[in-house]
Amino acid sequence: MKIAIGLYPGFTALDAIGPYQVLVQIPDAEVVICAEHLGDLADDMGHLHLDIAHTLDDVPTPDVLLVPGGVVTRTLAIPGTPIVEWIRDAHPTTTWTTSVCTGSLLLGAAGVLDGLRATTHWCSLDLLAAHGATATSERVVIDGRVITGAGVSAGIDMALTLVERLAGVEMAQAIQLGIEYDPRPPVDAGSPDKAPPEIRDLVAAVLAEAESAAGVTTAPA
Repeated sequence: MKIAIGLYPGFTALDAIGPYQVLVQIPDAEVVICAEHLGDLADDMGHLHLDIAHTLDDVPTPDVLLVPGGVVTRTLAIPGTPIVEWIRDAHPTTTWTTSVCTGSLLLGAAGVLDGLRATTHWCSLDLLAAHGATATSERVVIDGRVITGAGVSAGIDMALTLVERLAGVEMAQAIQLGIEYDPRPPVDAGSPDKAPPEIRDLVAAVLAEAESAAGVTTAPA
């Protein structure tokens, strides 16, 4: 079973690395991290660099496709960008097509989410709806053979959900225990429903500023 994690410059690290840490432990699974070009690839903070050994073209028909989110997905989520065209071409033959955070905008741009329920980061639910999906704030959403995860840390939940469907509940339990994934956050503000209004406004403003600094424009649906 080949699992391809498709990256692009400016991806959010935990969106990809969290699921990778889960999925790489499935017996007989080959996890391939790929991008448009070989060599150095930086995350959205510019501090983490990966040495990419496989291009998107090297993995045209993965069994499982996963794309992470990132601030730049708003710009990349249009037909013709390499990551969107890779998704569009690979999806017809995947067993599962999956995303984390705003990676679902890329799925939407590839036509994968038309008429499906899906989730994304809470700040991007309106954009997800504009890409043809029925947007929901649920942490993990399964519709057909598409699984989408909400913002960043939800990638671990999404990956464990995927493991359960690929290899059974006991394997999912074993991997969860192995990585000791038992969230007990020191503060209870991990969703917009729980966070105080002033914190929601602050985070939304910070994200908007990051997008502006990166020269991000909202992609048309």
